[in-house]
Amino acid sequence: MKMRVEFYQTAHGRSPVEDEIDSLSKQAATHTYQLLEEIEKRGFDAARVTFRLIRGKLWEIKMKLPGIGGYRIFYFSLEKDVIFLLHAFSKKTQKAPQRHIETALKRMVDVLERRKG
Repeated sequence: MKMRVEFYQTAHGRSPVEDEIDSLSKQAATHTYQLLEEIEKRGFDAARVTFRLIRGKLWEIKMKLPGIGGYRIFYFSLEKDVIFLLHAFSKKTQKAPQRHIETALKRMVDVLERRKG
């Protein structure tokens, strides 16, 4: 199933997830964008990534990046075939740090509120 991947944007048009990915090494950033393209083409059947429920409607995409190791992108599905990428970070600990979860949840609420209005 094809899927549309959208990046969260602030009210000022900035995309924190793209900013985070672009701050990675060129090789890691390229690899990340390739994996996101794979998700767009194959949906939840995409190879080399794992999807895991975090809390409520908040999910994570788990991937391994060259030179970095574990990398996570939090997202939620607004529609069946659309996911919003909310927050990205390098995974350094076993559990996702609460501050990363809270950031993603705030951004999810922001998307939902802006979609209503």
